[in-house]
Amino acid sequence: MGDLFRPGSQLLKVNDIDTYYGSIYALKGISLGVPEKSIIAVLGANGAGKTTLLRTVSGLISPTKGSIEFENHRIERMSAHRIVRLGISHAPEGRELFSDLTVRENLIMGAYVRKGTKEIAKDLSMIYGYFPILGERRNQKANTLSGGEQQMLCIGRGLMSRPKLLLLDEPSLGLAPLIVEEIYPIIRLINREGTAVLLVEQNAILALSVASYGYVLETGRMILSGNGEKLLGDEHVRKAYLGK
Repeated sequence: MGDLFRPGSQLLKVNDIDTYYGSIYALKGISLGVPEKSIIAVLGANGAGKTTLLRTVSGLISPTKGSIEFENHRIERMSAHRIVRLGISHAPEGRELFSDLTVRENLIMGAYVRKGTKEIAKDLSMIYGYFPILGERRNQKANTLSGGEQQMLCIGRGLMSRPKLLLLDEPSLGLAPLIVEEIYPIIRLINREGTAVLLVEQNAILALSVASYGYVLETGRMILSGNGEKLLGDEHVRKAYLGK
């Protein structure tokens, strides 16, 4: 699928997977690649299978067919916590924070696979540098934060495991445009500092503004792939996602 999907060239390789979400046949023969230190976007409407794809990569759901490789290791039958230890972190849609824990405690929970108090403290400072409001609110419970602050905390928690690949599920969903303008530059910065990102978004313009390559999912099938210019110029993408 596209010139990025070459054997041996990717940090992550998803090869011809089928996945069921309950009784729903959610992913049908999906293949994609994520090169090291890249941002790859997956676009699609509600129900296209985007969240199921990320949940399959992170080990929360097992595919019924196909393979998933991370750094040339097969991971499609691994448990989610083992996949985190290998270097994949998942910032899920809906955030799924520990609502009764403080901001700092939520971030510490993201580092549960790590040892070394000094290094964890250093990374806490790094997260507060990315998102200064989290530093200001470090002792507040997560359920007292605004939606944008909760999204920042979700991303920050994902980074606390020091991932090589960060899975981001709809980071702009439900947020005011000004908050989105704060979050997307941080995604670029995280990537520039060496973390690859697999980004799921409904907002095609937003996703392709940061991604080097994109895939379009529709009812569980990959129907199109290409760089941002190709996808934004495609008539189907323009009608489906840009209203043009």
